[in-house]
Amino acid sequence: MTHVTRGDVLDDLGFTRSEATALKVKADLLDAIRAEIEQKRYTQRQLVNILDEHQPAVSNLMRGRITQVSIEKLLRYSDRLGMRTRLKVLSARRAAVAA
Repeated sequence: MTHVTRGDVLDDLGFTRSEATALKVKADLLDAIRAEIEQKRYTQRQLVNILDEHQPAVSNLMRGRITQVSIEKLLRYSDRLGMRTRLKVLSARRAAVAA
């Protein structure tokens, strides 16, 4: 059995456009943070200090539990890891042309 998506799996799952956008931003931030952590080979113990966070929250981050963390917290984590974050917002028309 197969399902043909209308172009965005989050739309197919019933998320509103704003919910889908927030999830995409969170996923992109989480992926970048986890890649940085992996590249620098930080342990969870080190991350507790670097991120100034409790161990269960660090564990949730490392396991990719996106629902357990806010965009704001991910931005704070990226800052504490010495990363630079940039958000680009386009009008719907420009976004369609860029895609």
